[in-house]
Amino acid sequence: MHDDLVVGAGIVGLAHAYQLARRGRRVAVFERSDRAQGASVRNFGMIWPIGQPFGPRRELAHTSRSTWLDVLVKSGLWHEPSGSLHLAYHPDEAAVLEEYAVLARERGEEVELLSPEQARQRAPLVNRASLRLGLFSHTELCIDPRQTIAELPAWLERTLGVRFHFGRRVTAVEPPWVHVGSERLKAARVWICAGDDLDSLFPEHYASLGLVPCKLQMMRSTPLEEGARIGPMLAGGLTLRHYQAFAACPSLRALKERIARENPWFDQYGVHVMASQNGLGELTIGDSHEYGQAIEPFDRTEIDDRILEYLHTMLDLPGLRIAARWHGVYVKHPAEAYVTIKPMEGVVGVTGLGGAGMTLSFGVAQRVVEETL
Repeated sequence: MHDDLVVGAGIVGLAHAYQLARRGRRVAVFERSDRAQGASVRNFGMIWPIGQPFGPRRELAHTSRSTWLDVLVKSGLWHEPSGSLHLAYHPDEAAVLEEYAVLARERGEEVELLSPEQARQRAPLVNRASLRLGLFSHTELCIDPRQTIAELPAWLERTLGVRFHFGRRVTAVEPPWVHVGSERLKAARVWICAGDDLDSLFPEHYASLGLVPCKLQMMRSTPLEEGARIGPMLAGGLTLRHYQAFAACPSLRALKERIARENPWFDQYGVHVMASQNGLGELTIGDSHEYGQAIEPFDRTEIDDRILEYLHTMLDLPGLRIAARWHGVYVKHPAEAYVTIKPMEGVVGVTGLGGAGMTLSFGVAQRVVEETL
């Protein structure tokens, strides 16, 4: 018998397995695929506290980042505490960064406003043409999600005794019994940490949560030539529209109005442009956001083209070559950072982290486990 059976080996499931096992509990993780293939491996690899609004969510992000860093150091997995650099090429973008810097410093956040020359020193490939200002934050942490999600299970198994079962789909939960195909297993508690598995196992409860699916298009480049590094993870002015952390900046309204007037297409497909770089030198580039009924299985070439066009206003990368293109789908709650359900005694479902899954996962898992046990 297991103390805890976790459904899903994406980052939310791995984080819960870690938080449970470090408390001395016997944990098993069941993943329906031969390896995790969902949103956890289809993202930038950004641990991104700067995107969370000030207050409880920002604190949760910092808690998560601290645990991430401890796990990454102990496991030996590649990571880079590169920080983040937001770039302003228009007056309204620069005004938002200046306003944000004041708000952040009032709350003890470590941020710096950089001149174009200083930004170039931090990030040698930044395009200085028309660059007005940069905002550097020391907090953000870069990982390679494909490597991390693939290799973290072995470390959890080796160091904390977590047992992993890949290619095993949980088909029904009837505490204390869990059905895995024709096999019936016993567990004191079940944690469902895999988006649509929650829908398949408890469809009525899942439907009541009001979650919204979101599709994102992304790309990865070949390694940059001669080992070039971009430095911090990068974001442009479009990104200031996307993250709630910037919502309190008075100049954001003018920025949004200008973009809606000049490029309504960016709003139609939720485009903002960011870039991270893994240890192999490859860039992960994106992204777009299509919600609900607008989601189709077919990707739009124009979205990729517009993202790359905008990227070149931020970075001097004349020889950039794209090696892979993909889309991911996650679910998010319109108002909450995440949602939990307890459809029956001994069962906890955790979902709805949206695009902040990598950033918040370990913090959410710590909170949910502490509140449940």
